[in-house]
Amino acid sequence: MGEFLLIVGLGNPGPRYAHNRHNIGFQALESFAAQQRLTFSRHEHHALTAHGWLEDRRIILAQPQTWMNESGKSVVPLARFYKVPPERLLILHDDLDIPLGTLRYRQQGSSGGHRGVDSVIRLLGTSAFPRLRLGVGRPPGRMAPAAYVLQDFSDEEQPLVWEVIRMAQRLIAEWVRGAPDFQRPGMTWRIADV
Repeated sequence: MGEFLLIVGLGNPGPRYAHNRHNIGFQALESFAAQQRLTFSRHEHHALTAHGWLEDRRIILAQPQTWMNESGKSVVPLARFYKVPPERLLILHDDLDIPLGTLRYRQQGSSGGHRGVDSVIRLLGTSAFPRLRLGVGRPPGRMAPAAYVLQDFSDEEQPLVWEVIRMAQRLIAEWVRGAPDFQRPGMTWRIADV
């Protein structure tokens, strides 16, 4: 049967939040699913899921339908049901501390203040799982971070957002294939560099 790889995009459910900065993890995973001709046709463990293969590897894509801050309530039961250990779980999420146009991979580490990631760490009982952090940049002026991440990307930002999503598609596929870059503790990609 083979072992599953579980790839989870974090975000808030529903059309109101679909294009928010906080939902870039959802957007990247949706784009990857479309590229692989997979559809989110199942609803299990409070998540929309798509099942398929990438070459000889079985993959499950998941979008938790809990609120962002409760992502672990979906991710952890899914991982347990499909017997996915932490090292075969990849989380895609937005990151305020990274500028838009930058993607960063880490094999493990703290949540960096991201409450969705914090929920996964807390309920999984470990921070030793890979994540692909998609930069959204800091809020302007004195805007509260919580308000900023719940805003849509601006029209001016959108071309760069699409480039980030395209890069994320490539990196997800490389992670699934076990590319050497993902054996290192951390890697950074900038759209301007490629």
